[in-house]
Amino acid sequence: MRNSIFTISLDFELHWGRFDKFPLAAERDYYQNARLAIPKILELFEAFGIEATWATVGMLFAESWDEWKDYLPSDFPTYTNTNLSAFEWAANNMNADPKSLFAPELIKRIINSPGQEIGSHTFSHYYTQEEGQELSQFRADLKMAKKIAKEKFGLCLSSLVFPRNQYGPESIAICKEEGFEAFRGNPSDWFWRAPEKSNLLKKVFRTGDTLYALGNRTSYPLEQVFNDPSGMINLPASRLLRPYRQPSIFNQRRIQRIMEEMTLAAKNGEVYHLWWHPHNFGAYTSENLSFLKVILQHFKGLEEQYGMQSYNMLSLSGTHKKVKAVS
Repeated sequence: MRNSIFTISLDFELHWGRFDKFPLAAERDYYQNARLAIPKILELFEAFGIEATWATVGMLFAESWDEWKDYLPSDFPTYTNTNLSAFEWAANNMNADPKSLFAPELIKRIINSPGQEIGSHTFSHYYTQEEGQELSQFRADLKMAKKIAKEKFGLCLSSLVFPRNQYGPESIAICKEEGFEAFRGNPSDWFWRAPEKSNLLKKVFRTGDTLYALGNRTSYPLEQVFNDPSGMINLPASRLLRPYRQPSIFNQRRIQRIMEEMTLAAKNGEVYHLWWHPHNFGAYTSENLSFLKVILQHFKGLEEQYGMQSYNMLSLSGTHKKVKAVS
C-alpha cells in the first residue's frame, strides 16, 4: 500500500487579513497572544516531526512602516469596495501598532525551524475575485511578494495560498507565470465553491460539515495533486482547524472528526491537508495548543501504523520533480 500524506498550511497574516472586519485597537492583545503562540506551534511541529507551509502576507516581511513604503507594488488593486484594500487602510492608519502588522523576526524563526516552508499569501492579502480589481494588479502584487522575500531572507517563494480562498483559472495562470509551483485549492463541495459569493446556506453547511459528513471525502489520491488541469500542483484543503471557543461539546467533536478523516486518509494511502490561521491561537491559546497536540499525536500513531508521512507544499513539489525526472 502506498504511503499517505499529511500536509499543513497556515495563513500567516496577522491584521493584514482582518483589517476590513475588526478595528486594530481592539485586537492588539489578540495579536500579541498569537505572536507568543507561534514559537509554541513550531516547538510542537519539531517535537512531532511535522513539516508545514507558512503562507505569509508579504507586508509582514517589513521591519517598519518606512520599509513597507519601499516595497509598494507598481499598481494597487482597484476594488469597487475600497474597504478591501490594504493600501487604502494603511493610508489612514500609519500610526497603527507595528507589532500587529510586521513580523520579520517571526518569519526568521520559522525559516530556522526544521521542516518549515515560507510560502506566499500574496503581498497585500489580495482578492483575485473581487469586483473592480484587474489581474495586472494581482501580478504586480505577486512580484512584490517575491521581491521582499528574496531581498529580506533570500527566499524563492514556491507555494501560494489565495487569501480568503478566492481564485480562478486566470489568477492561477498568473501564479504559474510568476514562478509559483503549488497552491492550495478548495474542497470540491458546492458549499466551498466561489467563496467570494458566500451566503447563509453555505456557512451553515460548512459549519455542519465540521461535525458530521455533509460533503465529499476530504482526502484524495496523490495523483490528483500532480495532474491538475492548471499545470500547477493543486493541494485542495481537507479541513480548516477551527479555533477553540468558549466551553462547548462542539470543540471536541471537531477534533474527533479531523482525526477520523486523517485515519481514513492513512488507510487509503491518500493526502489530507489541514489548515488554519496562526492568529486563531490568539484566544484560548493553551486550549488551541492542546488540541493541536492531540492531532499531532494522532498523526504519529498513523505514521507508525500506516506509514503516513508529513510533507509541506514545497516538499511535495520536490517529490513531484524527482518522479518526473525518473520517468
